[in-house]
Amino acid sequence: MDWIQALLLGIVQGLTEYLPVSSSGHLELGKALLGAEAGGLRFDIIVHVATVLSTLAVLWKEIAWLFRGLFRWQWNDETRYIAAIIISMIPVAVVGVFFKDAVEALYSGCVVRVTGICLIITALLLALAHYFPDGFSRKPAEKVSPLNALVIGIAQACAVLPGLSRSGSTIATGLLLGVDRRRMAQFSFIMVIPPILGEALLDFKDLAAPGAAAEEALPVASAIIGFAAAFVFGCLACKWMIALVKKCRLIWFAAYCLIVGCAALVCS
Repeated sequence: MDWIQALLLGIVQGLTEYLPVSSSGHLELGKALLGAEAGGLRFDIIVHVATVLSTLAVLWKEIAWLFRGLFRWQWNDETRYIAAIIISMIPVAVVGVFFKDAVEALYSGCVVRVTGICLIITALLLALAHYFPDGFSRKPAEKVSPLNALVIGIAQACAVLPGLSRSGSTIATGLLLGVDRRRMAQFSFIMVIPPILGEALLDFKDLAAPGAAAEEALPVASAIIGFAAAFVFGCLACKWMIALVKKCRLIWFAAYCLIVGCAALVCS
């Protein structure tokens, strides 16, 4: 992977991690189009960590608020929020423990076709959220309840499939459940921090394990450029997406996912 490929893929990852168009799907399609396979898993780990850091950079006030409340050692709004995040992690943890091999098989098989189908599903979810911005409840919920957190977590677990947008799935699910749209994007971006870091650590452990399949080395320059691009564009996309969800302008992303999904199916 040369530095130009790393730059382009870093930009793709940074933008699509937050925009509801599937970062994993676009990263796989980008690699296929650019022929960038060298250091693939290492590069994926690097750019995913970069986007986590961009979340911390953009939402640092909200995250600091959570930690301040946590260390008061009492049941308050902050600990309720953290409890909801922990509940949302349960489904993705189950998928990671029991279905990891099945998911990885999809990435090594007909990944373009699977990505196309999942992008079309993402388009349908976003369209529903656009036309029902306050969900099917009479009054939007100001807080994410434990049950809502579990359902949103199931949506996040399903989004391990390439092409099924994690942010799109979780935000659309939360909106359809009646969660206040001003709070849903923030919750969606914070809830993904532990799973992404956990997955990155597990992937790094697999790479470092004795007898692990050798990957072609990733050039240092490519790693640095990819990381920087993912971080910078991740910050921009995170801020943009929060503003878009508040205005509930998701239909354009639905149209985009539908077009790209159909194109992927035609080319597969």
